[in-house]
Amino acid sequence: MNMRRVPFDHPDAVKLNDEVQAEYHVRYGDGGDATALDPTDFEPPNGVYLIVYDENDSPVATGGWRARDLNAEGNLDGDAELKRMFVVTAARGRGLARRVLAALEEDARAAGRARMVLETGIKQPEAIALYTSSGYEPCAKFGHYRHYEDSRCFAKAL
Repeated sequence: MNMRRVPFDHPDAVKLNDEVQAEYHVRYGDGGDATALDPTDFEPPNGVYLIVYDENDSPVATGGWRARDLNAEGNLDGDAELKRMFVVTAARGRGLARRVLAALEEDARAAGRARMVLETGIKQPEAIALYTSSGYEPCAKFGHYRHYEDSRCFAKAL
């Protein structure tokens, strides 16, 4: 497996983003994650986007973080928001999400961010299990889905 930094609008990132949006549609029955994301949000030093490629150079996992500071959506100064964590079905169970998460935490820490925050939903129990087993704890809701009952937010000091 090979992890690479790529732009958020890289063709492989777009492909995996389309797959995660389709999975959100299956799980939640809506049009996917409506959170506004700009490709420049993931440009260092204010963010990064990673893709894991398998031995055949196929993209199999992804994730990114973007800097978020105090705002009307509930973020605090120094936040790094985790976005688009995803592993394709055929590559699940190999620890890829945990590797991507660790790399993103290290990158955000090196960029001077104080805590990693994320929003997920109750219909993603495997995501919640990954985050809580990695030291994330429930936090005040933030972001686009902060008023949704099925939304769950977590944070971890970096």
